[in-house]
Amino acid sequence: MVNVHAYPWDVLGDPGFADRVRESGADAVTLAMSYHSTRAATPLHPQRRFVDAHHGALYRPVRPSAWAGRRLAPLGPSWMAQPDPGREAAETLAAAGVAVNAWIVLAHNSRLGLAFPELAVLNCFGERYPYALCPAQPEVRDHCAVLAAEALHDLPTLASVSLESVGQMGATHLGCHEKTDGAYPPLAVRALSVCCCSACQTRWRARGLDPAAAVAALRAAAQPGVAFPPGVPPERGAGKQIGAIPDDVAAVNQTGAAIPDDVAAVLLGVRQEATDELRAAVLAAVRRAAPGALITLHGHPDPWATGPSPGLTPAAVSDVDAVLVPCWPTAEQTADLVKATAALGAVVDAYVSVLPPADLGALPGHVRRLREAGATRLSLYHLGLAPAGLQPVLRQLAKEFRVA
Repeated sequence: MVNVHAYPWDVLGDPGFADRVRESGADAVTLAMSYHSTRAATPLHPQRRFVDAHHGALYRPVRPSAWAGRRLAPLGPSWMAQPDPGREAAETLAAAGVAVNAWIVLAHNSRLGLAFPELAVLNCFGERYPYALCPAQPEVRDHCAVLAAEALHDLPTLASVSLESVGQMGATHLGCHEKTDGAYPPLAVRALSVCCCSACQTRWRARGLDPAAAVAALRAAAQPGVAFPPGVPPERGAGKQIGAIPDDVAAVNQTGAAIPDDVAAVLLGVRQEATDELRAAVLAAVRRAAPGALITLHGHPDPWATGPSPGLTPAAVSDVDAVLVPCWPTAEQTADLVKATAALGAVVDAYVSVLPPADLGALPGHVRRLREAGATRLSLYHLGLAPAGLQPVLRQLAKEFRVA
């Protein structure tokens, strides 16, 4: 199974898009129905070259009846003329014989985090991450469940539903002309990604952990550590998630102090508890709105991982049909993420990008390694963003994956 990703604006107004899907060798298009803010290139669209999606949006009608009485409510995309671009794009593809997966981004919304900062992730230094809505907050879980249902409301038959950011976002965020890349070693990023908001602290207390002691431990762990030695910083612009920390990097990037094991166990337990609650609410909404659709969860085998592909909890794999694992870096170690996820019993969907800074020469071998490591599905990023010169690469990778 091979999927290619796209936005509604890639499909609408481009009569050649469905042909490119077929030429890519993909089985389906994973089409965004809700998405965070982005500025996207449209290099092959006949009418435009850029789309400035300046806030997170629901690409379906924002129905007042669904959002009545809720503070957290999405906006539609003012940059698109269509009243229901998600449905129109899905129907356009279906009419051309192309299968559609609905792609739904949930707890990642900078507009809402800025409007309601008390619901956003708070780090141990009292700094908010407005792009990151905290799953421990009941309003956030309710918002994500309704968002998922509304993204799927009254859509034509779907092949699958792909759920992104069903869990906590962390310190790393690729956006807003980011200037934090590589500034902190991996273990400091882990400490800075622990949410310390009021809801999380309430859960800490319920498990016998003093919030002041926890915050102090996190601050100590986030103190400056040894700099990356030449040649081993994490891959810049690697996309959704760097992945596991290589042993040679971790060894020289210790932070000021390790988080005590008993504290770490509570912090992770609270995060996983909130993640399970969020996922349960979202999955219930998805199954009501799209009964029978297969469900793919963006996830990571490292339980401490945060971001669009948050760490898998012990219950996550059995709740869904497949796990999409971030495999953008082409280093050989990336295949270990697939192995680790497959070892949990998951059907693994390997998420691969052909966009810069991907090493085009390494991509065919990378895809083969991922298949050999246990991936049975491949998701390619991104059919709409790829210029003409990269379209054959998508086709080559789909072919390599099928014959591996």
